[in-house]
Amino acid sequence: MPPALIDIGANLTHDSFNTDREAVISRARAAGVSRCIVTGSDLEHSRKALEFCQRWPHMLYCTAGTHPHHAGEFAGDAPAHLRELLHNPAVVAVGECGLDYFRNFSPHEAQLGCFEAQLQLAAETRKPVFLHQRDAHSEFMTLLKRYRAELSCAVLHCFTGTQAELQDCLSMDLYIGITGWICDERRGSHLRTLVKLIPDNRLMLETDAPYLLPRDIRPRPAHHRNEPMYLRHICQVVAGCLDKTADQLAEETTANACRFFGLQSG
Repeated sequence: MPPALIDIGANLTHDSFNTDREAVISRARAAGVSRCIVTGSDLEHSRKALEFCQRWPHMLYCTAGTHPHHAGEFAGDAPAHLRELLHNPAVVAVGECGLDYFRNFSPHEAQLGCFEAQLQLAAETRKPVFLHQRDAHSEFMTLLKRYRAELSCAVLHCFTGTQAELQDCLSMDLYIGITGWICDERRGSHLRTLVKLIPDNRLMLETDAPYLLPRDIRPRPAHHRNEPMYLRHICQVVAGCLDKTADQLAEETTANACRFFGLQSG
């Protein structure tokens, strides 16, 4: 049997999973995905993610935080509610948090304040940080650098950037999450070279489901929805880029995820 995989980022609270979430989890298990980290994108979805963890213990864990798209909602007693969620042992990281100047769904000032508040909570609780950055590298790195020494560890999830950006992240001892973006010949072909620069002990794999269905999946599902079962395919593609077997890469990335999130091995 192939080594088990851990999907470090799956948005299983997304509405597209409402009709078949249990089947999605069953298919993931059948594909050898032993555990998933469910991404919390705001307080409501962080609470839902925690509920799913309680329904599927030992299979699902989650993050809790506020994505930059929702930064404008992170006000009043929101930090206190987030702090309360972070005390639950099934919540294994703070986030998804960071900056997104591509969509700009929230003003930059609100994004910066929301990001900093969550870095402070991560430092306080000693939880790892699940990071998001798009088109905001300079300000993202400046703020992260201010708190990096106080953080236990951090992963930049769904890395899609340049070699210079990758080297900046690695210089701060960040883990790097690679998704099916690497399977997209239109936008992600550069990652096939850059992934070779990521140290073996800093690489983790994720689907970011239901987003980023690998373009080279055959047959392609009619609904075009990504789900954790496809992590095995991503592992095979990344392993090919690294001249490794998929089993070797699965063992390495699973060990990295267990170490990062404080999960038991096996």
